[in-house]
Amino acid sequence: MEPTTVYGITKQVGERWCEYYHQKYDVDVRSIRYPGIISWKTLPGGGTTDYAVEIYHEALKTKKYDCFLSKKTALPMLFMDDAIKATVDIMQAKASDIKIRSSYNLSAISFTPEDITASIKKHIPEFEITYSPDFRQQIADSWPSSIDDSQARQDWNWKHSFDLEAITNEMLTQLKSKY
Repeated sequence: MEPTTVYGITKQVGERWCEYYHQKYDVDVRSIRYPGIISWKTLPGGGTTDYAVEIYHEALKTKKYDCFLSKKTALPMLFMDDAIKATVDIMQAKASDIKIRSSYNLSAISFTPEDITASIKKHIPEFEITYSPDFRQQIADSWPSSIDDSQARQDWNWKHSFDLEAITNEMLTQLKSKY
């Protein structure tokens, strides 16, 4: 809750504005704070959690990956299908069920580069990974390794469907034709 990057600071300011407009003008504001999003439809853009997309592309393309985070760096992640489902679910929830008017935490699973590598190796045994942490390691180290989304689960029945194995299956299946 104490962001140190411009990205995090501006997200927090937006959340506070949402809360203000609900309290002051009774605007029905609904907001979600997403973790790292994993999708096969969008190429990684260089962000801190993008290794979790890039690794699948490289596993299929070159069978190796040089990760910019250390192998034990755990970060909260969410598959795109679950992110879309959560967005629809919160919008369809009764206004009386929405208790947080700044932003709900949303999460599904937390995993490390080492965990995702083990999952990929079940499908591509020859896959190899090396680790060369860069500036994004410091950013990742400032984030929580998991996110408590119990309020979303309680207030509007949020549930994720994709665990790491399901994500790996879907990513490799969908990306296979590209490589």
